[in-house]
Amino acid sequence: MTLRHQGGSDGGVLCHRCTSSTQPLRLRRRLQKQQLVSVALFLLFLTAFGPPSARAQVEDEEEDGPYRGKYLGKLNSYHHQVSGDVYAVNEYTFLIVGFNYDGNGADTFFWSGASNRPGPQGFIVPDEYGKTNILDRYHNKDFTLSLPDRKKITEIKWLAVYDLNNQNNFGDVYIPEEFEPPRPQLGGTFSKRSHNVSSSSIEILDSKTIRIKDFTYDGRGKRTFFWTGVGAQPSSRGSKMPDERGYLDPIRRYNKENIELELPGDKTIFDIDWISIYDVADNENYGHVLINDGLNVPPSLVKVTPFEFSLPNCRQLHKDLQVSWEVFGPQITFQLSGQVAANDYMSFGISGSDVSSQMIGSDVVVAYIDEIRGYTVDYNITSLAPCVQVLGQNKGVCRDDVVGGLDSFQLNTYSRKEGINTISFRRILKSSDDGDKEIFLDRSNYVVWAFGQLDSNNEPAFHTHYPKSDIVIDFNTTEPVNDCFAFTKRTEAPVQLWERTRITDATVRTFNAYLGPSGGLRGYQGLTGHVSSGLAWYINGYMIPELFLKRGLTYTFKVRGGNNPHSPEHYHPLVITDDPQGGFDRLSDAKQSEIRVLAGVEFTRRGRPKPTAAGPLCLSRYPPNYDRRLDDNFSTFKKFNRSLLTECVDEPPALLEITPNITWPDTVYYNSFTHGNMGWKIHIVDSYTNLRHSGQSRLTVWSWTFACVLLPLLVLLAHPAKC
Repeated sequence: MTLRHQGGSDGGVLCHRCTSSTQPLRLRRRLQKQQLVSVALFLLFLTAFGPPSARAQVEDEEEDGPYRGKYLGKLNSYHHQVSGDVYAVNEYTFLIVGFNYDGNGADTFFWSGASNRPGPQGFIVPDEYGKTNILDRYHNKDFTLSLPDRKKITEIKWLAVYDLNNQNNFGDVYIPEEFEPPRPQLGGTFSKRSHNVSSSSIEILDSKTIRIKDFTYDGRGKRTFFWTGVGAQPSSRGSKMPDERGYLDPIRRYNKENIELELPGDKTIFDIDWISIYDVADNENYGHVLINDGLNVPPSLVKVTPFEFSLPNCRQLHKDLQVSWEVFGPQITFQLSGQVAANDYMSFGISGSDVSSQMIGSDVVVAYIDEIRGYTVDYNITSLAPCVQVLGQNKGVCRDDVVGGLDSFQLNTYSRKEGINTISFRRILKSSDDGDKEIFLDRSNYVVWAFGQLDSNNEPAFHTHYPKSDIVIDFNTTEPVNDCFAFTKRTEAPVQLWERTRITDATVRTFNAYLGPSGGLRGYQGLTGHVSSGLAWYINGYMIPELFLKRGLTYTFKVRGGNNPHSPEHYHPLVITDDPQGGFDRLSDAKQSEIRVLAGVEFTRRGRPKPTAAGPLCLSRYPPNYDRRLDDNFSTFKKFNRSLLTECVDEPPALLEITPNITWPDTVYYNSFTHGNMGWKIHIVDSYTNLRHSGQSRLTVWSWTFACVLLPLLVLLAHPAKC
C-alpha cells in the first residue's frame, strides 16, 4: 500500500520531507518520477523472480483466451528445451498447453511425487495416450495428463519432465500449498415464482455444463425458454439457451426431471449471471437461479468450432443447424450449415400452412453431400411417409420432378469441414412451379426444418431432429439479423440399446404382426443399424424380434398392417424376401429382379408384383400430445411399449402361411411391401435342438468340468487312500 501511494500528488509516506513546500517544484517532480520508476522495477522483479505462487498469480491475471482450468504456471525449463503452460483441469488431470521437448533424453518420462523437489522418489505419469513409454519429441503440443491409480493433484507437490537414467530434471512446475483443483460446484435452486418452476440445487459440472435436478415446469407459458444473461435480475436483454436436446424451441413440460444444459457457442458460466425460465411473449421471469462469480470448476471438454457464414442474415434453428440468407432482386440465396454425420441430410423450406409451421404441404430443399459432390433437391411433402405410389400417383415425401414439378433450387457451393456440412443454393422468390411455395418479403414466413439420415437410395428417411413449435422468419429485414453461434460437439456415450428379442420356441407356429413406432436410437435404428421409416413391425408384442423357423414346418402370420391402398402412411402388406431393406414396391424393375421373393407377393400376367397379405390396420400409437423425440428416455422396450395405445380395426387379419423348405436361405427377412426398413430377420434352421444346445453350451461345459474333475476330487477327499 505504501508503494502504491508514493506516486501520489502529496508525495507519500516514505519521503514526506522531500515534498515539503520549501523544496523547489522541479526537484519534487524529479523525485516523484524516480519513485514511479522504482515501483515499476520492483513489480518487474516480483514477476520475474518472486515466489512461484506470485508469478502464477500475475500470469493468471494476464491469461486470456478460452478457459482451460486453474493455472499452475509455466514449466521451469532446465534442459532439452522443455517449456509449456500447465493447468489443473480437475482433481486428477493436468492440461499442458504449448508443450515442447527435444526428445533427446535417454530415459525420460513425465514424473511426479510428494517430495520437496523432483528426484528419484516419485512415479511415472502416463502420457497423453495413457502409455508409459519413453517420451518422444514434442513441438508446441496441447494435451492432458491423468495421474495414475486415481491419485489426486493435492497429494503431490510437483510435475516434472525427468530422466530416470541420469536422475536429471529437465523441467518442472510446482503445486502450491493448499491448492484447490477445479471440481463441480453446487449452486442454488430455481426461485419459485410461477408456473410451478422449481428444482433441487443445480450442479455446475464444468465451465459450460449445468445439471438441474428435479426440475419442474408446467409447460403453460406462451413462448418460454431457458434464458441466460448478465445483471442482477433476469430481463429481456438475455439470450436463448438450448434445451437438453439442443433445441431452441419453447420448452416443454417437466416434472421432477434431471436434465443437463450446455451454454451455447463459446459462452461459459463466467459470461453469465443467471439462468431463467423466461417468457419472451410477456417478458416474465417464471423462476431463476443466480450463478456465483469466480467458480473453480473444470474447463469444458466440449469442442467449439467457430463458423463464419458468408451471407448477412443468420438464424440458429438448432444447436447443430443454422440457416443464413440474402435477398437480391427476384432471387434469394440460402446457406445451410449443419454439424451432421457424413450420410445425413439437412432440410429447410416454407411451411404447408400460412398460420403455423406444418410439414404436410410444405415445399423444402433436401441438401446433402456424398463422396463426390453436394446436392440440393426440391421436395414436396404430401404425407409423413416415404414416397410411394397411391392409385398411380406418388404421395409422401417426394421429389418435385417425380410428382410432375420442377427442381427450383440451384446449387452454388458445398463443403464438409470439421464435421460441418455447408451448402449454399438459390431459388426464385415466386416460382413458376405450382408445387413451390412463394417466399414473401412483405410479411413473415412460417418455415419448417429437419435433419436426419439418408436411406440406401439417398432419400430422406424419418428425420431424427425437427421442431415441435412454430418457426417464423422475416426474410426482408431493414437491418441484418444474426442470432447464430459457434457449433459445439461433446463426446457422446454409446447409446444403450433396448433388449433384443429372439423367438425360438418350437411350439410357436402363429405370429401376430401389427405396426408400432420404431423408437429412437435405442429402437429399430440401433438394433438393426438401418435408418427408420418411423414405423416398425411388432410380432407377438415385440418390436422386430428375430424369428427362428424350422424347415418343413408350416407357420401362419396374422397380418394387420393396413389394407387401404389410398393411405401412403398405413398401407403395409407383409412380405418375406432375401432383401434386408424391404419396400419391394418402391424398387426399380432391375432391383426387383435381384431379390428373391419367398412369400407375400404374386405376379400378374404383365409381371407386376401384387401383395397377398394386406390386413386391416392395427397400430400402437403415441398418447395424445406425446413428443416422440423423447423415445430414448425409456430405458427398456417394455416401458416404452406400456406407454403406447393400441387401436385395431375390428376385422379378421390377412393370413400369410409359409413352409420353409430346403431351398430357402438360412436368413430371410420380413418387411413391408411398400416401405423400407420396417422388419428384421427370420433364421431358417434344420433343428431346434442346435438352438437349445447353443443356449446351454456354457452350462454343459461346467457340467462336464464338474463330472470329470471336481467329482473325483470330492470322492478322494471323502475316502482317502490308505498308506
